[in-house]
Amino acid sequence: MDRIRVVGGVPLQGRVEIGGAKNAALPAMAAALLTSEPVVLRNVPYVRDILTACRLLAEMGAKADVEVGGTAALNAAGVSRLEAPYDLVRTMRASILVLGPLLARFGKARVSLPGGCAIGARPVNLHLMGLEKMGAQCEVRHGYVEASATRLRGASIFLETVTVTGTENLMMAACLAEGETVLGNAACEPEVADLAQMLRSMGANIEGDGTRTIRVQGVNELHGCEHSVIPDRVEAGTFAVAAAITRGTVEIANCRPEHLGATLDQLAKTGAEVQAEADRVRVQGRDPIRSCDVTTHPYPGFATDMQAQYMALMTQGDGTAVITETIFENRFMHALEMIRMGADITVDGCRAVVKGGRPLSGAGVIASDLRASASLILAGLVAKGETIVNRVYHLDRGYYRIEEKLAGLGAVIERLRQAK
Repeated sequence: MDRIRVVGGVPLQGRVEIGGAKNAALPAMAAALLTSEPVVLRNVPYVRDILTACRLLAEMGAKADVEVGGTAALNAAGVSRLEAPYDLVRTMRASILVLGPLLARFGKARVSLPGGCAIGARPVNLHLMGLEKMGAQCEVRHGYVEASATRLRGASIFLETVTVTGTENLMMAACLAEGETVLGNAACEPEVADLAQMLRSMGANIEGDGTRTIRVQGVNELHGCEHSVIPDRVEAGTFAVAAAITRGTVEIANCRPEHLGATLDQLAKTGAEVQAEADRVRVQGRDPIRSCDVTTHPYPGFATDMQAQYMALMTQGDGTAVITETIFENRFMHALEMIRMGADITVDGCRAVVKGGRPLSGAGVIASDLRASASLILAGLVAKGETIVNRVYHLDRGYYRIEEKLAGLGAVIERLRQAK
């Protein structure tokens, strides 16, 4: 499998374009199952998870094509298989998002329990609880969720824990349910609001997205649409940290600064100079990098998807920082790899204590998940010598040619391709 080689010590300089958000494109692709008419998505990132979603839709009988340039053409008129098989779902947890649309439109669905990155259980019990309140019968058999309903009915659903995919799944299902559905303690993430905007363009009646209470008035059918996916706030945040950790200056273009508030605020606390405009952010790294504590929270708090990258930054801090992870219970596996590079990190349950001021040295490291991959590359950018990041198939699930974008900013980085 491919590896990434990084030689540290170069401050990044220049401009980088941010692609579309994988975590917005995936639910948008699932939403295409709600209609028999064509759906066109733009600004779709050409990453592994998107290609897996295309294969999943095709497995069901839908037409799904995505171009490198960012356009996905979807048509679910020919769906004949109402099943998401394990072989596809095991590589991408977002596959659970087809459950709500299939059940709402066809009255039946069989979806494998999801896999993906090894960062925690991420159970689907809240998805099933919500669907059952809407009148569905749901059972878990042999690793599959089997659900059926004559027609879903609107319901008042309170989500005990904030769940992005749970909110999205139930919101999509509610679009074709009879009557009104109210989702309480709903996720406020920009990706949820982007999905709601797309669903409205398909004829859905949705209010309150971006708040903790979403109201959906069901309709009899939805139609096709064209929709442009929002920029990827995690990719933008990753490049912002890259500028800060290398003490470089990077203009991050085609992003939404309003979606990056917690990340940019945290970087400013560490001493980076941050300037935001309408669709771009300029980040200039400064010495010293101040060590600052952070705790992950649902949006608009500091994103769990930025925790690993921030840990890399804190290895270069001037003191001690405590990083507390409140979203996923197993998301510090990158710490062990950074320790191999010379970092001083102690993990105690959901807390990681990072003592800065110790230089990193290049080493062979293994990426355990998508964001861990990015964090190890960031660590490699400031390590002395050569770092080889293994298992970069995780990286390819969510970043499109990140090594080429970093090289364009001056980084000494390349992909070492596996001989075929």
